[in-house]
Amino acid sequence: MKSYMFKGVLSLMAAALPSVAGAPPASMKVRPASVAGSFYPGDPQELARMIDGYLAQAAPPALKGSLVAIVSPHAGYEYSGPVAAYGYSLLKGRKYERVVVISPTHVEPFNFSSVYGGDAYATPLGEILVDKEFVSQLVATKAARIAPQGHGLVSGRGEHAIEVQLPFLQRTLGSFKLVPIVMGDQSYEACRSLGVALAKLIAANPETLIVASSDLSHYHPYKEAVSIDGKTLRAVQEWDYLSMSRNFDAQVWEACGGAPIIAAMMAAERLGAKEAQLLKYANSGDTSGEKSRVVGYGSVAFTNGSGVAAKPFTLGDREKKALLALARKSVETAVREHRLTDLPPSDMPALLEERGAFVTLREKGELRGCIGQVSASKTLASTVREVAALAALRDSRFQPVQASELASLDYEISVLSPLRHVMNVQEIQVGRDGLLMKNGPIEGLLLPQVPVEQHWDRGTFLEETCRKAGLPSGAWKSPQTDVFAFTALVFGEKEPASRLESR
Repeated sequence: MKSYMFKGVLSLMAAALPSVAGAPPASMKVRPASVAGSFYPGDPQELARMIDGYLAQAAPPALKGSLVAIVSPHAGYEYSGPVAAYGYSLLKGRKYERVVVISPTHVEPFNFSSVYGGDAYATPLGEILVDKEFVSQLVATKAARIAPQGHGLVSGRGEHAIEVQLPFLQRTLGSFKLVPIVMGDQSYEACRSLGVALAKLIAANPETLIVASSDLSHYHPYKEAVSIDGKTLRAVQEWDYLSMSRNFDAQVWEACGGAPIIAAMMAAERLGAKEAQLLKYANSGDTSGEKSRVVGYGSVAFTNGSGVAAKPFTLGDREKKALLALARKSVETAVREHRLTDLPPSDMPALLEERGAFVTLREKGELRGCIGQVSASKTLASTVREVAALAALRDSRFQPVQASELASLDYEISVLSPLRHVMNVQEIQVGRDGLLMKNGPIEGLLLPQVPVEQHWDRGTFLEETCRKAGLPSGAWKSPQTDVFAFTALVFGEKEPASRLESR
């Protein structure tokens, strides 16, 4: 049986070089197909039949709004092709002048976003011209540079993550121009720079589609992969790309094209997209039957639909009491024994969900410490246990809590929703929203109860969040500043159990 996906890390480094379909003019610089015959068929007719078959089998849900961008996997077609077809089947009958394909680098390390400086990319189905005018405009923004990195051959191996998208585009769109971008820098700042630049250029050059090329988790057992990928895809659907960036950096979640996904989300939201629709998820175990080490694949569409609010998170009285008791036990153990308390066994599923949370300590009504974890990277119980201890001992505004103070402390917990970038500050509601202000590596956060307690209006809330970050009070107006909003489920010990409701 033929295989169009490399079977392991070593075999991934040995791609075949097929002949380009149709000899290009001698004056043209063409990036040759590098993985034809390995990731996908090298024969044009066989390749077309395979893609058409996948497209015929795909049945994506109806789009909610117009299409702005898609996420598509880039493994061998035998494994990821059926998933990729869900996104590409949406392109039938549509016309785009250009397609921006953003991929990660698997072949060579570099620390910038690289755009191909040649004339065309080739596949067995023919050459696709590079949109050199758009490329020139993009390079002028300094968000990317023309460079060979990511587009050439290294020890006979070429980057596959852009290339495998192209035959699907050729079969669904026919004629279009290409903007091929390989991201060597996976940082939030690199994503933001590229996303903002693309949004501005596409606004002035409509009829442009963005494709983010990415697989998901790699080489975990089937059930573990489904769990990891579920967290990543849930964050995509909740549009929480700040948490995505942090969890990818910490290797809590996995997506080799995490940065391209985030850059595409940043561009798409500035082009009016508000909704991420999961079209299809599967992994290599679904096609190969080998479930001990699988690779995850997701197809997602970003559209300008009405947007989907995150599902409200609720806790019952029993769960709230358990978390408050855990916070108190954590502080007492940290202060007296200088260690983290053991996590008690729990039969409460909500405490095992991954959530960000803050623990606030007060003594005689005065703030005594407050520290939290913004991103959802650990279970709620684990997060509360850790940040409670930190609030007692590591809040730099206060001396560490002493054993003599323990009996007089009151506890409050804030469980955070996903963070959503704010495109219009008029949508911020005092009393509902907390804010996180981010400018480069500098950031600061205020919980939603703070402006209520301080009787601030929206403008003052924005200014005070800037000050909390160590920024000038008007920094929220800067194009370089990102404002994120979130809600919180807030409850404390001083409230009767029957009244521990969300604020």
